[in-house]
Amino acid sequence: MEGQCRSGHAYLEDQKLLEQAAREAGNLALQFFNRDPKVWTKGNHSPVTEADIAVDRMLHERLLKARPDYGWLSEESEDNDVRLNKQRVFVVDPIDGTKAFIDGGTEWTISIAVVKDNRPVAAALYAPVRGEMYVASKSGGSMLNGAPLLCPNLASLEEARVAGPRQAIDKGPLARAGVIGYGFVRSLAYRLVMITTGSIDIALARQDANDWDLAAADLIVEEAGGLLRDKQNAVLSYNRVNTQHDCLYASCKPLGAQIAPLMPVLKFPSRR
Repeated sequence: MEGQCRSGHAYLEDQKLLEQAAREAGNLALQFFNRDPKVWTKGNHSPVTEADIAVDRMLHERLLKARPDYGWLSEESEDNDVRLNKQRVFVVDPIDGTKAFIDGGTEWTISIAVVKDNRPVAAALYAPVRGEMYVASKSGGSMLNGAPLLCPNLASLEEARVAGPRQAIDKGPLARAGVIGYGFVRSLAYRLVMITTGSIDIALARQDANDWDLAAADLIVEEAGGLLRDKQNAVLSYNRVNTQHDCLYASCKPLGAQIAPLMPVLKFPSRR
């Protein structure tokens, strides 16, 4: 029990660090927002802006100065296998939803997690334009702007609101079950945590999302009483050699029992 208390305290201290860093990162990103930042196209054909790079550098310096023994995995940093031998690893998406950021959208986020034993133990997800700070620590619950989060326990797919690829929502078993398409939320991390506030009931994601897209949101959803699972209904594992994941869903637990059997037959778009 004493060891669990020490771990819980450490997770909470990491949560506080991540929250402070995410807020600072959001303030930095806002200096570029709606100001025509420089944009490049990466090898995977996704965009990256000078804001992504600036935030990544700031978080790298800020977080590793505070926790020099932690590993590092970020969308905008070159990866190496050093992190695989670290007990704890920062998993970072400097700006999740870069296309929304470029277009002046409001749903982009700063996503930061600490991963231990392949699972997130502390998280902060900040949507600066919306003024929304989501945080969580393992066994410590989730909060939005200081208020506890609890996933609504909807049990029926009929009229459940679903955000994700339209191909998976508008045709096939979900359509026949009577779900309502919410639309496509361009920040995957934000899409996932929307189930914790009841804004949507199910979030879907196609294959090849990476650790940095998911780790923070995963813990926030879990600590709010929800779940994030892959196509085989398995819990996600982080800080592996391969950082990519299969098709995913997030929901409250009762709805998860309804959607899990459908995941293998849903038609998700492939990446270009």
